[in-house]
Amino acid sequence: LPKFEHRFMHFGFLIGINSADFRLTRYPPTFNSDSLLVLEPQSTTGFNLGIISEMHLGEYFGLRFTPNLAFSQRKLIYTFTTFEGDKTYTKDIESTLINFPLNLKIKSARLNNFSAYIIGGASYSLDLASNASAQNNSTNLNDIFVKLGKHDFMGEIGFGTDFYLEYFKFGLELKMSYGLNDIHVRETNAFSDPIDKLKSKMFLLSFTFEG
Repeated sequence: LPKFEHRFMHFGFLIGINSADFRLTRYPPTFNSDSLLVLEPQSTTGFNLGIISEMHLGEYFGLRFTPNLAFSQRKLIYTFTTFEGDKTYTKDIESTLINFPLNLKIKSARLNNFSAYIIGGASYSLDLASNASAQNNSTNLNDIFVKLGKHDFMGEIGFGTDFYLEYFKFGLELKMSYGLNDIHVRETNAFSDPIDKLKSKMFLLSFTFEG
């Protein structure tokens, strides 16, 4: 594909593996007589499917729009000390995200059928599985859930490699996304009160196919 970068635009698709997590800031546990010993997020693995469109701004620059659907899950682990001993609760938070990333791609000179690049930009994320409007009326601590908002904006940075094959370009890309918004929907309960800010974080390893 010697003239691949000479076109105005090209398209493709991506398949990705993500690791979703939170960046958490907590308040001191003053909400009830129990004492919160530990509050920590835990990442889990999910996957992404998306399409690629790239406008060539020259031999070494491109503007990429890669809308994708991400299936992810994150956990918040709480450990309280009570009169009955330490108790641990794990809150699973599932998300189905539609992401709209717009990135600037800066490419190296092509060496035979290989090139490398760095990428950076921003993304808007819509959580289709947001529980922000759900009712949290249970008095059973096991049934209380942590609410997340539906909208998020993220800054992104990453790097990757492209391999020019006979009929298409294959790529490997690692991208890190960091949420800019506090997505925690505040309530008055033992699991929401300790949280000051809750921001999203995601690492995405993508396999790209472009032609």
